[in-house]
Amino acid sequence: MSSKQNKKITGAEIFVKSLEAEGVDTVFGYIGAKVIDIYDKLYDSKIRHIMPHHEQGGVHAADGYARSSGKTGVCIATSGPGAANMVTALATANMDSVPLVAFTGQVPNTMIGTDGFQEADIKGITMPITKNNYIVNEVDDLSRIIKEAFHIASTGRPGPVLVDIPSNILKAEAEFHYPDQVDLPGYSPTYRANKLQLKRAADLINQAKKPVIYAGGGTIISGAYQEIKKLAEKAEIPVTTTLNGIGIFDENSYLSLGMLGMHGTTEANLTISNSDLIIALGARFDDRVTGKLEDFAVNADVIHIDIDPAEIAKIVKTKVPITADVKLALEELLPRIKEVKRPAWLKEIEEWKQLDQQADPEKADKLLPSEIIETLYQLTEGDAVITAGVGQHQMWAAQYYKYSKPRTFISSGGLGTMGYGFPAAIGAKLANPEREVFALVGDGSFQMNIQELATAAKNKVAVKIILFNNQYLGMVRQWQELFYDKRYSATCLRRQADCPPKCSEPNENCPEIIPDFIQVAKGYGIKGETITERKDIRSALENAIKADSTYILNFMIEEEENVFPMVSAGGSLKEMILRKDNKK
Repeated sequence: MSSKQNKKITGAEIFVKSLEAEGVDTVFGYIGAKVIDIYDKLYDSKIRHIMPHHEQGGVHAADGYARSSGKTGVCIATSGPGAANMVTALATANMDSVPLVAFTGQVPNTMIGTDGFQEADIKGITMPITKNNYIVNEVDDLSRIIKEAFHIASTGRPGPVLVDIPSNILKAEAEFHYPDQVDLPGYSPTYRANKLQLKRAADLINQAKKPVIYAGGGTIISGAYQEIKKLAEKAEIPVTTTLNGIGIFDENSYLSLGMLGMHGTTEANLTISNSDLIIALGARFDDRVTGKLEDFAVNADVIHIDIDPAEIAKIVKTKVPITADVKLALEELLPRIKEVKRPAWLKEIEEWKQLDQQADPEKADKLLPSEIIETLYQLTEGDAVITAGVGQHQMWAAQYYKYSKPRTFISSGGLGTMGYGFPAAIGAKLANPEREVFALVGDGSFQMNIQELATAAKNKVAVKIILFNNQYLGMVRQWQELFYDKRYSATCLRRQADCPPKCSEPNENCPEIIPDFIQVAKGYGIKGETITERKDIRSALENAIKADSTYILNFMIEEEENVFPMVSAGGSLKEMILRKDNKK
């Protein structure tokens, strides 16, 4: 039975009651004229409202809330520029399959298409970067559309859904009927695996000599943590993950290979390259993972399990395609798998582990990201939630913190959105108030959404910010160092683009501008400290952990510190650059 109410109420009231019926407890939104009626009704609701200081930051916060909790994130913006400011963040969520429902205000129905004040065709703009989107034409349809939006966003392969609501719909009146179910004949995700395909997959696994599990972000969405652990241990199969799959398998296990791909571990890349069977779970063979396709795992058969049939065999030829929820498929597959030991295969992998990049003796006394993150891991005992922006610090966060649980590493994988990490950390902390949440950011990425310091401060969100400050757009600078003869064009953050190739060379026509991030944070009432010496790493991190409010650590790291291993763009996974001297 549907919940009914004979009295007619406004669309704005229907909106709020629909969110309450969905069990929404937190909304990230920025008010404007076209959503003012919603906010008038939210005023009396028990739903917690968090106001970001830019709509992009609000969507990222909702994204971080969703990824860390498994719930559907909710965000609101007004029409025109407010809605348009959501676009990058919606594309981020779409690429990484994050369940979000974004609500936007719109000019009245009668004004649509007239170029009215603050009008934008947000439905048309976001069509390619959302799982689905709506414009509400009748107030009687509002609650049904909201129900459908939450259902579509959170089922099958999750993703963002946008609902555009003209302001006259919010003022119009109707009876409130919130559906118990949805009726979407054209939308029916496949959750259960084909039995014959499962048998074929089991036969391949049981016959393989050098198998490897390749786990992507879909395994975390599915909740397949225990199933992957059981499969790996039962058949002694090593496990590698994508960036978004980090945390699905305990990286302290002897079967863990860590992350693979462009900045993956040597053992992960060489294991994939020399395997005879890849068991791909909830992953899509992204180009950052495969490298040069013609050289990718040339001797391996592929079993690909994914809930989205469009991803299977899209990039890599698949011998056994299985469209299903990963967790449910593995539950049925496990009884068919034989217990086996693979000493020869694991011994070969152990030798590859020794090839990983070691600390550079010349930098023994320097402030290095590796030591900062490893010390953080020790102090938190691996039990923190880590978010990262995009750049070198993102890769260091993936490499040096040992993750053992799902939903503890959160970053923008597919789109690679600078500015994601800090607002996502705010959302993650609000979803997990009892856990330590650290936002690992670069000085370039941090400044993309630095205004969210106000959001953290005003809402007393105790996020700890670890800033890797090298005064460069570090990842692009690394490419310029290795492949463009150190021509640091437009990557130095303290000087202009036409300055000398070496950022540190004096030039009276190009003054240095080095932001004092501690002073900026102080302006928002946030405490912090700048660290320049290695001996102060541990004490600074301890101070941050002890703090009961937002705290920032500004680590002045080596300017030309690089991320290794590295596979050059278009290169083979077997051709990794292991050191700054380009040794392979």
